Formats: sequence, structure tokens, C-alpha cells
Amino acid sequence: MLEASPNIHAHVAAQNQHKVLFTAGPASLLEENLLGLRPCFGRGDLDYSQVEDAVLSALKTMTGHAQITRLQGSASLALEIASLNFLHGKVLVIDSGYYAQRLVSFAQLAQRTAGQVSLVTVCDWQQLASVSGHYDWVVACYTETSAGLLLPIADLRALADRVGAQLMLDATASIGLETDHGLADVIAYSSCKGLFGLTGAAFIAFNQLPKHEVDSFYLNLTTHLERRMTGPYHAIASLYEVLPKHADLREAVFINKAHMLKKIATYATHPVHYQPVLCTWVDAKVSSQDARAVLYQPRGISRGSVVCHLGEAHLGSTAQGAILDLLELQP
Repeated sequence: MLEASPNIHAHVAAQNQHKVLFTAGPASLLEENLLGLRPCFGRGDLDYSQVEDAVLSALKTMTGHAQITRLQGSASLALEIASLNFLHGKVLVIDSGYYAQRLVSFAQLAQRTAGQVSLVTVCDWQQLASVSGHYDWVVACYTETSAGLLLPIADLRALADRVGAQLMLDATASIGLETDHGLADVIAYSSCKGLFGLTGAAFIAFNQLPKHEVDSFYLNLTTHLERRMTGPYHAIASLYEVLPKHADLREAVFINKAHMLKKIATYATHPVHYQPVLCTWVDAKVSSQDARAVLYQPRGISRGSVVCHLGEAHLGSTAQGAILDLLELQP
């Protein structure tokens, strides 16, 4: 692992002092993000091949999946590709908010274009006990950022097993922070948020290859597995120095989450069982008088505010949740 120079120390400290993030990702700037960057190319570059192999191996170990592919783009692109390539038969999508509704649109796209999906059914997350019958896939968001909501993965796995389905997850806001992603058959996520990398890379992790191929060069999973186009080289390089230190860095998010729950005790929304590590939905208006603060503007909630906890990631386990003092709560 490389050591940061005084210039990098100073630059990262100045950038994180200049801007204080309460948003959903990327996290605050890490020295490791910069240390990992290098000239690179996807063919014939042995140094980069070693970097990518190390990163992808670490991600497979983190989630427990046998296979992974990387692509240049957002988690939404990865989820669209995963939906088109893996979904078939009867699909049940769990509606937990804005990003889950995006999954509905991907499943419906697969129904219209790929021809493998015969039925898309939408179920509110509070009605899981009422689901009956047989489905081939259950699709859900593990952490729904728009509503600061965690759907316990054990409940999703139990539902999938009860209806005889495989489980696909939007793991964008849970990866690196929540546990047991291996309970899902397919997951998709990005390089930022709880992985603390730079933006630009997305990943699809799975155990078994899909049984059909999509009639599209870019949307076909095989295209990305076989690396037929420019990959997210620098985003992956940004993770190379981060992942060996990930266990310490993620402590900053847990520390901020714990302090936030104490701060908003009288404004809490979801019970602890449904609280994600990444963010907190507060039944109050959150504001700040500090011009450095960048507040999260969630899509789709009817009241209150969502605060995300990635703003002290650069401090790792030494974080104290001090940035939360910049926030003001109003009923």
C-alpha cells in the first residue's frame, strides 16, 4: 500500500473542510482514492490487471458471490442490465419508495423487450405477509435511500423461498455497510456510497449465469463479462487502496448513524429494525446555517428529511459525529 505525501494530506483535508456532505454518496474524499489512481488500460496492462483482479476478488469475498462483472456507469445501468438478463417468468417487485419503483420500470422493460418476463406484480413492503402463489423472481431494494428504510434481508430471503423465487437486490445503498448480501442470488451496486470509491463503476454479482441473452451489444451481460469495451478503470483503481482499509473507514458511518439516532430521538420514523446504516429519515425539517453543508434532497418522501452519514468517512474509526452539530431540526 502507498503512503500519502504531505501534499495529498493537505489537499484532502482542505477539500473535506471546504464541503461537508450529508448526501447519499459519494462519501467524503479519501486519501486512498487518490493514491489508487494511475495510468491504466484494459488490455496488456499487467499492473492494471492486478489492480482489477484484487478489487473484484475483494468484492466477491465481501458479498459471497461466485461471479462478478464491472461496467462503466451508474448502479441504475447495472440494475437495468441485470433485470434484462436475469429476470424471467413471474416477477414480484417490493415497493419501498422511489428507487424500488425504478426497479418496477426495469422489470416492465424486461417484460416488453426481452420477452422472458410474463408477469410483473408490485407489492407494498408492508404487505409481505399477504403474498401468496409462485414467482420466479423477487426484486427489492435492501436500503431505500429515498425513505431512509432498510428491508431486512432475512425477510426478503424468506419471502423468496416461500414463493419459490430467486432474489435480486438493488444493493447500491447497502453494499459495504449491511450484511448478508450473499442471501441474494443477484445484486447490483456502484463504486461509491458504502464502498467509498470514486463514482463511475458499477457491478453485478451473481452465482449462476442467466439462461437467456439480451439482443443488445451494450445491455447484454456477456459483453461486460468479456470486457468488450472501455471499463471503469480509474473508479476501480480508486478502490484499490480503499478496500484493504474498508473495515476501519466504515466505522465512521456507524458512528454517525448512532449519534444521529440520539439526536433525532423525538423525530424518529422507522423502528430500529428498519433503520439502515447509510441514512436516517427524520420527521422534521433539517437545515444548516453553515454554507459548507450540502444537504440531501431525497426523491419521493412526503414529509421530513433524510440525512446520510458518509460525510466523515475519511476519519474512519476516529470520527465523532461532529458534523451533525451543523444540523438544525424544526418540527
